Amino acid sequence: MGEHLALEVSGLTKVYGRGHTEVVAMRDASMRVRRGETVALLGPSGAGKSTFLLCVGLINPPTRGTVAIGGWPMQDGPRSLGDLRRFRREHIGLVFQKSNLIPFLNAVENVQVVGELVGRPPSVARRRAMELLHALGVGPRALNMPTQLSGGEQQRVTVARALANQPSLILADEPTAALDSKRGRQVMALFRDVAHEHGTGVIVVTHDHRALDVFDTVYEMEDGVLRLATRAVIDAAVGQVRAR
Repeated sequence: MGEHLALEVSGLTKVYGRGHTEVVAMRDASMRVRRGETVALLGPSGAGKSTFLLCVGLINPPTRGTVAIGGWPMQDGPRSLGDLRRFRREHIGLVFQKSNLIPFLNAVENVQVVGELVGRPPSVARRRAMELLHALGVGPRALNMPTQLSGGEQQRVTVARALANQPSLILADEPTAALDSKRGRQVMALFRDVAHEHGTGVIVVTHDHRALDVFDTVYEMEDGVLRLATRAVIDAAVGQVRAR
């Protein structure tokens, strides 16, 4: 387990049900993500991509296999549910298709609350939140409520929230699905910049082939099997977008 790795998973398998109802949602998935590396994960609906994220994000434990985040092997890691939640808040940032911002908090408060949840003084948490919002280009909107922000601005606040505790790893599930082509590409490029500037590993599950060129590595998943995408697969995906 190298210290430079944001994530290392090996033999990750997830089985639902037993006997004749058994369904293998993911089979022997392995991946290594360096700090500062961006990874795109492609695949059709039902391929196992969300299952992979849930297992790696410590939300739904795998049936078999090992996960190490930031050099910490999870089999030797947090034991209680409370410890697990705290580890997840401190080491993993989550971004979903919908921003899921707290509607009664403004932009800076939505980011600030993450720091406070792990015991940072409010002033320290707020300072960190403002730094992130300015770095992501939404500092002037810090006091705006979520409904006063555009879709792209909301996603930037969500990314700031995911970075609030300087996580080793950010997991994003279809973060551009609700955005137009221009804003979608901006968000994808934002993940690349965040990874490179903050030394964070980033995995983005996406059906959006418009910005695959911003990623360092591309994986594909089908029928629960994870593999590195071939150059032909990437070129075909990009070619389909350009032909539209």
